[in-house]
Amino acid sequence: QVQLVESGGGLVQPGGSLRLSCAASRSIFTFNAMGWYRQAPGKQRELVAELSRGGSLDYVDSVKGRFTISRDFAKNTVYLQMNSLKSEDSAVYYCNAVLSGVTYWGQGTQVTVSS
Repeated sequence: QVQLVESGGGLVQPGGSLRLSCAASRSIFTFNAMGWYRQAPGKQRELVAELSRGGSLDYVDSVKGRFTISRDFAKNTVYLQMNSLKSEDSAVYYCNAVLSGVTYWGQGTQVTVSS
């Protein structure tokens, strides 16, 4: 069983920054991939950023150049640094991990971008 715990969400003004953290209950080196998804009201959940075990990165076009996904093996934690935030980035952000064909999700953290 894998547990993922997100933190770092909150209210921020447009143009501001937030850093989300996702702490895993086991070594993140064992995961095939980890990523961040988001879901805004009335919309489907979408992939925001993904980091494979080998280090390959993938971002949705709307966040390229503004968001950065990274990891700390010593802390078993994956981060999402979000800069130049826009109102359309407002959503619940979920951490995701894939291990041996099984997908695990965190409980989500709310990000609200508003003046």
